[in-house]
Amino acid sequence: MLAWGAAAGASALAGGCGACGGGGRDRPESGAVTSAVPRGEASARPDGTWSELTFGVDEAPPEGSVALVAPPPAPDAPVVIALHGRGEAGRGLLAGARGWRDDYAVERIEEHLRRGTIDAEALGGFVAEARLAAMRTSLASAAYRGVTLVTPYTPIVGDRSIEGAAPFAAFVAERLWPRVERTLGAVVPRERTGIDGVSMGGRLALLLAIARPERFASVGALQPALQVREATTLATALAGAKARSPFTLRLVSSEDDPFLEAVRALHAALRERGVAVGLVVTPGPHDYAWNRGPGAAELLLHHERVLRGLPPP
Repeated sequence: MLAWGAAAGASALAGGCGACGGGGRDRPESGAVTSAVPRGEASARPDGTWSELTFGVDEAPPEGSVALVAPPPAPDAPVVIALHGRGEAGRGLLAGARGWRDDYAVERIEEHLRRGTIDAEALGGFVAEARLAAMRTSLASAAYRGVTLVTPYTPIVGDRSIEGAAPFAAFVAERLWPRVERTLGAVVPRERTGIDGVSMGGRLALLLAIARPERFASVGALQPALQVREATTLATALAGAKARSPFTLRLVSSEDDPFLEAVRALHAALRERGVAVGLVVTPGPHDYAWNRGPGAAELLLHHERVLRGLPPP
């Protein structure tokens, strides 16, 4: 039985899937694990490349951190923190931070969304006709204008409780976010800020929303690494966080996702508590091919719609 403390609770809620979290059957070659990086500072680059922020061990113990910031498509663009899976965490700080850009090829999907050319081929074939039609209808009603992605290294949290995720939540809110705003040269209000992630990163996105609901207006989780027995306690915690500081909430899984049953259980538990929550289940596995198709597309389009005040597809 899972027990929660008075403040945040304690349950097995912060880990991931060692074999399949963010990686799985289409995993790239592993490079050398990066050691702690020196403290650094980056500013928005005029050449359209991603800014790379580094954090020393004093800022992000015990190993430091790295985060990428995509070129802002517009000064008022929504900003979405995207957390990677466990596979990237095992390959080091730089590989983790660059996971969405380099391993998940998020820019390729974003180009399809901008052009309104999203189709089954772009999504790797992992899409039902009804879902594809909904995405196309959304893009026809309002052009996709892009988001500013922030992709920090997502650590493997040994303590699988909400308390165990607290140091990472504090890093995101107190270290990463001020640096992002300095890089962008502007304060980004909560109503333009979202968080999402895949597998282990999806799990942590939910935990960060529980820990810091005042930071995010839009919360999502892609194939989050959960267990069925956690659904009740996690739903109760999310309901409490939404009551303190409301945010939109959406879950995504796939037919061959090993976490599908748990995602459906969480969705049902949230609905039982009167929490508005979306659920999308696509065809496909839990691996890089899915991340490069539905994973990236669902993250980008959903948060861009919601944070612009538009209905999600």
